[in-house]
Amino acid sequence: MRIITGSARGTKLAAPEGETTRPTADMTKEAVFSMIQFEIEGRRCLDLFAGSGQMGLEALSRGAEKATFVDSSAEAVMIIKQNAIKTHLYQKCVVLNYDYKKYLSAAKDERFDLVFLDPPYDDGDEIDEAISFMMENGMIENGGYVVCESGRKEPFSHEGLTQRKHSRYGKAYITLLYKGDAEK
Repeated sequence: MRIITGSARGTKLAAPEGETTRPTADMTKEAVFSMIQFEIEGRRCLDLFAGSGQMGLEALSRGAEKATFVDSSAEAVMIIKQNAIKTHLYQKCVVLNYDYKKYLSAAKDERFDLVFLDPPYDDGDEIDEAISFMMENGMIENGGYVVCESGRKEPFSHEGLTQRKHSRYGKAYITLLYKGDAEK
């Protein structure tokens, strides 16, 4: 697992041990970032269920302004900090050890342009809940993107978000949602 391109290109990243964290495969990460490659510069990112932090760190390496990493595992938070230091991107990071529901409730006034949602594979309930809460509280900026990774075959959706893509990469399904004018 490594940073694909940008200022930290080639940096190898650590991941938490065990089955509770499932790092995004390089093939899947490359596909995601090719979908949004022109939508990263200057963005404020949220990497919810961050694990190793690789998605938010990849966005920072490609020019995102700031990334907030949230994970309920203390081990994952420690690894995210180590990876952020190793990539020389730590000054652009906020790394928090929170359950996603507690974080979202506490951060209602935060606004993000790019959101990565990748909980451990399940039926997608956590993704649906996170999107609903963020949309109801205006946490996703107009012109923002939400990247959902799960094992669920059906695409994610929410009123006010337009599906841009839904594809399978190995065991993972990626849904790319956009908030704003459907014609962009």
